[in-house]
Amino acid sequence: LLIGALLERSLDDKKRGGSVQRINGGRGQEITGVTLPEKGKIRGWAFGEDRTICSANVDGKFYAVDGACPRCGFDLYKGKLLDDKDVWGPEPVVACPTCSTTYSLKTGKFGPEYKATGLTGWVNTWAQTATAYNAAKDVPAYDITRDRETGQVFCRER
Repeated sequence: LLIGALLERSLDDKKRGGSVQRINGGRGQEITGVTLPEKGKIRGWAFGEDRTICSANVDGKFYAVDGACPRCGFDLYKGKLLDDKDVWGPEPVVACPTCSTTYSLKTGKFGPEYKATGLTGWVNTWAQTATAYNAAKDVPAYDITRDRETGQVFCRER
């Protein structure tokens, strides 16, 4: 609980005029008790009572965005990792499992909807119609780094 509070306070310091970018030599807040995702996988981290982060490993590089979809409120870390450069561009994206809105894992910017089929496609269509005013918006993105010598993991808002 204390670690979650420290992470929340540190990430929010930027909004209060603090300098999160300079914490730990510019690497951000150290986070403990997390397991980094395996290559090609997504993992969710919970901090405190209401902060989650969706972290992904694409070709050995770690990406992270806020864990809740701003359009429907569902967990992005339960979504689909899309990293086909020919289809989605140079940045990997995560597709919300409920409303299919995609988000760049590098910048947090929302993009085109992922076209799912079958039951998932039906749920996605229903969820899109249930959200008011097509309220897709960007999510905060984070830099995740791991110290090769110590194994420490750091997080800072982009």
